[in-house]
Amino acid sequence: MKISIGCDHIVTEIKNEMVKYLKGKGHEVFDEGTFDNERTHYPIYGRKVGLRVSSKEADFGIVICGTGVGISNAASKIPGIRLSLVRDVLTAKTAREKLDANVLGLGGRITGAGLMQNITDEFLAAQYEKTEENEKLIERINNLKKENEEIKKEEFLNFWDQSISKYLKRWNELKNKFKIGEMI
Repeated sequence: MKISIGCDHIVTEIKNEMVKYLKGKGHEVFDEGTFDNERTHYPIYGRKVGLRVSSKEADFGIVICGTGVGISNAASKIPGIRLSLVRDVLTAKTAREKLDANVLGLGGRITGAGLMQNITDEFLAAQYEKTEENEKLIERINNLKKENEEIKKEEFLNFWDQSISKYLKRWNELKNKFKIGEMI
């Protein structure tokens, strides 16, 4: 399996151990960084993992930061990413089986190394259960972005209509006040 993995500077050593662990299991690993403990920002590495997975260069992704929350949010912004922030084996299994999750989020400061390995093993071993219900749920999740874009477009158009109406009303008031139409 091809796995992309990334982290922030807080958990570099943990990520390095996970890379060794995954390679030891025979996986091909794309180590997206970071590679040291110099302060950096997790969105960079969450994005790298997300792009590698969404482009199908990697089968799955793993993102790690202190709690897992920040880097998981960053990676989940990439279209096509279905990420689950996981703290236990059952959740990892369920994320794959029911939601076809393709990126695993982990908190390196709150989940021990052994448990992270067990969670990762379960996540990678689990198979998506393609059922009508699961497919509908995933479709609804995927459509949230489209729905939000439509709402933003509608909000913009409403704002634009209100702005134009406001300026036309003001123009008519000024036109009447200064009898602009009569001067032309």
